[in-house]
Amino acid sequence: MSITITLVQMRCEKGAIDENLVATRDTYVAASARGADIVLFPEMSLTGYIDPTRRPEAVLSLDSPAVASLVQMTRDRSAMLLAGIVEANPTGKPFITQLAVEGGALRGVYRKVSIEEEEIAWFSPGHEFPLFSHRGLTFGVALCADVAHRDVFAAYAQQGASAVLLAAAPGLYGDQAMRNWRSGYDWWRGVCTEGPGEWSRELGLVIAIATQAGRTSDEDFPGGGYLFGPDGRCLAETSDWGEGVLDVVLPDAPEGANRRS
Repeated sequence: MSITITLVQMRCEKGAIDENLVATRDTYVAASARGADIVLFPEMSLTGYIDPTRRPEAVLSLDSPAVASLVQMTRDRSAMLLAGIVEANPTGKPFITQLAVEGGALRGVYRKVSIEEEEIAWFSPGHEFPLFSHRGLTFGVALCADVAHRDVFAAYAQQGASAVLLAAAPGLYGDQAMRNWRSGYDWWRGVCTEGPGEWSRELGLVIAIATQAGRTSDEDFPGGGYLFGPDGRCLAETSDWGEGVLDVVLPDAPEGANRRS
């Protein structure tokens, strides 16, 4: 059975939860109508990439009204929705979390394992690599800085995943007024090709990537949607950094490839 994934290249304003919810609903409903099986939104798509110490009101619990709105979106549709939030942590700094929502229920979460130096002051790392399943596809979820860690993808391959879906929001350095969008887009494309592009071949995984795009109040994001086949080839990609979607059909992984480590 073929699986179609919609990779969402979306501007996610920081702290603008209601605005981001509307954009999420419109994009998800349209993708569902086109026949998408999974709709992958970028990292922190709902909350925006916030500093939780400056925007504590945008830190969400799993039982928050905003998460309930995501759940409601899927109630009468078959597509799984993967959306990102900053999640409240009752025992410490918040998590960077990707939600898996399907059929009017929250099916699970992935909490970002790879918290890099610039995020340590704000966020706690997760420690688990949960598997998700939809329409016969067994897959793992990764987030942004995981892109540089082969062990994250290997952990899923060892568990029998045939795909990893990576949601990202890599902020671009430099003065916004002097932004070169092409160089930012090309930089992130290189990161994705050198990491996941290579590991897809090594591990026999299909890897799909969706990235925040455009200018927010104080930070810019490069965009970039990619699909790497289990032989390492880039099978589909967005043409530039503008907002939009890319519908991709996942190829089959070669038999036995998902047992590599």
